[in-house]
Amino acid sequence: MIPWEHLASAVVPGDGGELRLMRRGAEYSIMAGPIELMNSRLSGSEEALATLAHERLARVAAPRVLIGGLGMGFTLRAALAAFGPKARIVVAELVPAVVDWAKGPLAGLYGDSLADKRGEIRQGDVAALIAEGGWDAILLDVDNGPQGLSRAGNDGLYSFGGLGATKAALKPGGVLGVWSSSSDHGFTNRLKRAGYAVEEIGVRAHRGRGARHTIWMAKKT
Repeated sequence: MIPWEHLASAVVPGDGGELRLMRRGAEYSIMAGPIELMNSRLSGSEEALATLAHERLARVAAPRVLIGGLGMGFTLRAALAAFGPKARIVVAELVPAVVDWAKGPLAGLYGDSLADKRGEIRQGDVAALIAEGGWDAILLDVDNGPQGLSRAGNDGLYSFGGLGATKAALKPGGVLGVWSSSSDHGFTNRLKRAGYAVEEIGVRAHRGRGARHTIWMAKKT
């Protein structure tokens, strides 16, 4: 078996520890300690985060979409493919090195998505961009789920107060999408208490197979 090669490391701001970019042949992985956050062979559920949101916003001619977390670009690419020519898609990425990896060793995964004029990557905390308001969709994949793993500060996004702030930042009928490696019924209930119409959807990690991940689609009514 081909061994894993350590390509690069990055410090997560806010005492979030360290990320490691690994490669094994043509396969890439981003790790936080012993836990794999993402893998280049497992893109299905991250893509679904964008496509499920698009299905619920299909009648919006020029959607304004915020994606929290660049990762390996799967959600960005899916959003660019799904949303129309008038869409505006902004990606917030907290870790500068992740953006560098996208333009360097991971460039093959991104194709021409970084050159698409509908998209923009902004370095910084997604919470600051949420506060700008006026979003049709806010799609969060900033950690392994509602319980912050790589950065404790992410917990604030998923708190009752954070969900309320996100709801206020959405346009009427807008959608909050949240990716998680596992289900969390407590988070489902928290979304409902915050006033969202909630769907909890099981999605396979890789296009119909692999581990089952969870995506919440929470609509502002």
